[in-house]
Amino acid sequence: MLQYDREAAVAYAHRWAFDRNPDFYNYDGIGGDCTNFASQVLLAGGAPMNYTPTFGWYYMDANNKAPAWTGVEYLFRFLTGDNPRCGPRGMVVPLEQIEPGDIIQLSFDGETFAHSPVVVSVGSEPTPEQILVAAHTIDSDNRPLATYDYQALRPVHITHLIPCRASSPVPGDLRPPQS
Repeated sequence: MLQYDREAAVAYAHRWAFDRNPDFYNYDGIGGDCTNFASQVLLAGGAPMNYTPTFGWYYMDANNKAPAWTGVEYLFRFLTGDNPRCGPRGMVVPLEQIEPGDIIQLSFDGETFAHSPVVVSVGSEPTPEQILVAAHTIDSDNRPLATYDYQALRPVHITHLIPCRASSPVPGDLRPPQS
């Protein structure tokens, strides 16, 4: 198993929260870019792409990607599913167990989860007031989770990464520029 690099994931989230990495398509105009951004953050944290058609987690270009790369529910199923396939793995945890680099999916109607912000800080206590997130669609960075008008939340803790046997090169350089 590989270790998830939370520092690299959070650095990427901060770098691209208010901008778009030109190596990835911007889906804002066609459903939203939040899960695309969350997937980029996972990739920056070292998650290997899983090129399994339909059920994998990968991005080649705007029209050649897995549903899990950009779809809220598809990403959730990929991360938390029972199948031990390669790529990032996660589990739903109580909010108190969330860490920087994790994803908190939000439901605004109490039924359908529709947003995937990335945790960038948990503060001294991981409460909605102290947990800060970065997201696309409504671009934000260091935004308190409590400022969203959500009806339900789904904290997904990234537990580990499963290496893939063969991988293709990832788009561009996902590491933030060194200052």
